[in-house]
Amino acid sequence: MKITLVGTGMDGIGTLTHEAADAIAQAELLAGAERMLRPYRDSGKALLCSYDCEEIAARLRNGTEHTAAVLLSGDCGFFSMAKKLRRYLAGMEIRSIPGISAPVALCAALELSWEQMRFVSLHGAESSIAVHVRQNRYCCFLLGGRVTAAALCQRLCDYGLGSVTVHIGDDLGGDAERITSGTADTLTSHPAETLCTVITEHPGFCEDLHVPDDVFRRSSIPMTKAEVRCIAAAALAIRSTDICWDIGCGTGAVSAELALHCPAGSVYAVDRDPEAVRLTQENAKLLGCDNIIVQEGLFPASPVLPAPDKVFIGGSAGKLPEIFAVIHELRPAARIAVTAVSLETLFAAQTAFAAYDIPCTVTQLAVTRTCRCGSHTMFHAQNPIFLLVGGGT
Repeated sequence: MKITLVGTGMDGIGTLTHEAADAIAQAELLAGAERMLRPYRDSGKALLCSYDCEEIAARLRNGTEHTAAVLLSGDCGFFSMAKKLRRYLAGMEIRSIPGISAPVALCAALELSWEQMRFVSLHGAESSIAVHVRQNRYCCFLLGGRVTAAALCQRLCDYGLGSVTVHIGDDLGGDAERITSGTADTLTSHPAETLCTVITEHPGFCEDLHVPDDVFRRSSIPMTKAEVRCIAAAALAIRSTDICWDIGCGTGAVSAELALHCPAGSVYAVDRDPEAVRLTQENAKLLGCDNIIVQEGLFPASPVLPAPDKVFIGGSAGKLPEIFAVIHELRPAARIAVTAVSLETLFAAQTAFAAYDIPCTVTQLAVTRTCRCGSHTMFHAQNPIFLLVGGGT
């Protein structure tokens, strides 16, 4: 059977390319979701109403037809089920025909270029909204899960981005198409739609992944200094989609550093001190890092965390062996960084790495800053710190 994966554009008819229309006309079997098949109910063709890849693949493999077209909304190469479907159809004769995606249609209506836009799908996801907007001039969010356009705008307001311009495209290509523009703080009551596309414009975006010490809100809670945060983040080699832990998060300075490196991932920040939890939450909102999940507890007794890719341990409360045991159970290949300000913690960290045969490097960091003293500039030494890093890549 010859199979064509057809991107149908916005409405399934008006935005079809000629090539796509010809493929549909020549197909004996059409498969797709109900709204994709609706225009072809009376076509006389065999129809399979389904968006389940396994069901569609089984019908295509066992069908008696010679040609089939699977109709996919928008473009079959942009957040489409075509990617998954191809795996089920491995070995069969397949071709793909592109269509017009919702972001392209919305950008055309707004007269915006989209080549440098950050695209984020919120189908089944709820975090990493504000952090993307913070780091990009333009972001495009594809909604369709539990996050509505109003909820997205409220999230931006909660994380200090209420003045960002937001464009909401509802029912693009449909009879009830509506495009609404305004600042996030004026659109928190936008009517909920099941499927819509949102574009944000943030001229004041910041791509810097490192935050100076004086930006953070402080209290008596200790804070890992900027130079150490920078080196630790680099040593952990964080990828954009990583799941990170910050154990003993303190003010949340390291949590923010990690979060800015993994905007499409998450940082789980844990501390047993309620004041530290409060500060980390405040600093996460201050810096627009909504991919930080802050939890109170004495880890690993509580809370329960998902398997990590990268772990930073800035405060262990003497529980390094137990923490390493949990990491090893969940993700033996996780990369781990531990800071130590005392010889006892240094020894405990080396012992913990050795217990799991994890080679580690030990680096002593001694930072000296300048300060003014009358008419002179003097040197002011910070406490030296040991950084141990091992595991993973």
